[in-house]
Amino acid sequence: MHIPTGDIDLIALGEALIDFISVEPAGSLFDADVFQKHQGGSPANLCVNLAKLGGRAAFIGKTGSGAFGAFIAVELRAAGVITDYIVQDPLVRTSVVFVTKTAGTPDFETFRDGDFRLKPEEIDADVIRRARVVHASTWPISREPSRSAVVRAFDIAREAGHVISFDPNYSRRIWPDHAEAREVLPRLLRKVTIVKPSLDDARRFFADDVTPEAYIARYHEFGPEVVVFTMGREGILLSEAGRITAIPAQPVTVVDATGAGDAFWAGFLAALLDGHPLERCARFAREVVGMKLVRIGPLPAGLNRAAIYARLTEDYPTKD
Repeated sequence: MHIPTGDIDLIALGEALIDFISVEPAGSLFDADVFQKHQGGSPANLCVNLAKLGGRAAFIGKTGSGAFGAFIAVELRAAGVITDYIVQDPLVRTSVVFVTKTAGTPDFETFRDGDFRLKPEEIDADVIRRARVVHASTWPISREPSRSAVVRAFDIAREAGHVISFDPNYSRRIWPDHAEAREVLPRLLRKVTIVKPSLDDARRFFADDVTPEAYIARYHEFGPEVVVFTMGREGILLSEAGRITAIPAQPVTVVDATGAGDAFWAGFLAALLDGHPLERCARFAREVVGMKLVRIGPLPAGLNRAAIYARLTEDYPTKD
């Protein structure tokens, strides 16, 4: 896969929000009583994780201009993320999500406002052209005007020949109109290079239960060249133009699964930007997500990419 040059490794668009995560593990929000404030949002978290791996990441999104919006900007800057393209709008409120701490799929409830109000005209085309990878998730395309903002960014990136990655993390809680999602998402995926659905994502979106290989074929039919299909303890299926490679999961004791998908994305894209083959990218990502699963809270700062590569057993040349 051709990886373009650029002075920004990754630009991620979409939701930067406040996560209120339960202090104690809970199976549902009904059972959770005490919550702690964190900077959240999948694209924003991806930027943070890539920065911790030594990459140069920028975030584009919209928040309110009050204390919550300021908190998000401060946290992202402290992690090394470029925040120049965050729109802090005094007319909107920063989006908030309540989430359970859990070793499985978290329960959550959203209170959305600012995250989906990013407008196409607030996308700087020159900045998009500087990025080697442009990324978004399902959240911003679930509503307008942020849907059109993502489409504009993807069109600019595609015209420039850049890699476009997309997280199809569909949920009816975020996008209740399932029929609309089934119509919009395939059109967007025609612009995408790499897509990483989980088994849960696929079952929610397609509303059926078929084999992972059948789901992978459907995603390829939408357009992406590469499908990285994650299945938790059942491992990973990596498909490049329909050629599938199975990669087993790491045998780890899961302490906290919150943010695992964002850790995987960061690892995969970091290795891709280093010029590694796709299978090695997936194995590197597996190492990174393993580091996330065994700890409570985010990945530590200053992750050593070379040390992570050294833990891989495949006979590939290690790159710094």
